[in-house]
Amino acid sequence: MAVSDTAEALTTAPPRAVIGAAVAGWRDYMTLTKPRIMSLLVLTAVCAMVAAAGGDPALLPLAALVVGGGLSCGGASALNHVLDRDIDRLMGPRTASRPVAAGRISPARATVFGLVLLALSFAVLAAFANLLAAVLALCGGAFYVLVYTLWLKRTTPQNIVIGGAAGAIPPLAGWAAANGRLGVGAAYLFVIVLLWTPPHFWALSLLLARNYAAADVPMMPVVRGAAATAQRILVYSVVLLAVTLVPGLVGTFGVVYLAAAAVLGTVLCVLALRLRRATGPANAALMFHFSLLHLALLFVAVAIDAAVR
Repeated sequence: MAVSDTAEALTTAPPRAVIGAAVAGWRDYMTLTKPRIMSLLVLTAVCAMVAAAGGDPALLPLAALVVGGGLSCGGASALNHVLDRDIDRLMGPRTASRPVAAGRISPARATVFGLVLLALSFAVLAAFANLLAAVLALCGGAFYVLVYTLWLKRTTPQNIVIGGAAGAIPPLAGWAAANGRLGVGAAYLFVIVLLWTPPHFWALSLLLARNYAAADVPMMPVVRGAAATAQRILVYSVVLLAVTLVPGLVGTFGVVYLAAAAVLGTVLCVLALRLRRATGPANAALMFHFSLLHLALLFVAVAIDAAVR
């Protein structure tokens, strides 16, 4: 249909149809930002900022972190949609129906949308938080797009081990937003997210192994098999538990955090052991969904611990 025909169709269409098309288009752009991933990353950044500020962050930089952090995550996700549109079409109905893969949004428009969001993120954080937070947020987005999506995802089964650094940068940005510098606590949070990412994502990849194989993406279950992947999930979960206890034991974080880390980490290890014994979809799904809760609650504990100390 020509552009003039489209315009005429919209002009002569019933108001409800026009409104419905506008809402559908808006939803597609929202889908580009991957809101679920964005919300978790923004949560880790906010909780890190609360911890760095001793439980009492300044409201304006905090608001800037929420807005700027969300824009950064959304912009990087939009660019991920553009770069992954070819494999999205091969990985089944869920990904094939994504806006760029399905052709509802052109790659050019999605690219402009993503770059604009990243630019706005930098501007908001630099103006209302500080330059270090803005640079870190931009680096996180760039790492996700250029290192993970463009390179690692399609070339090595260790993709998420290294690529997990992209998701570990938001806590650094959050910590920096509090006072313009990083510290030991920020380093602990970075390492925790880095170690958390492989068992979390490998559990998901067990559920989607056939989809990744269809697109020739070398995720761990495709390359090494389900049993080897489950073994790695267990090893990483045990290491993650040990590492999460360290900042509580050495006094960087307090008792509230330490108790949460012990309980959440133990449950994660139990679920990983169950998955190692039986790698079926039910255990993989349980591991995946609890890992999301694990990270969210752990970071909430970091913030609460700072507020009550």
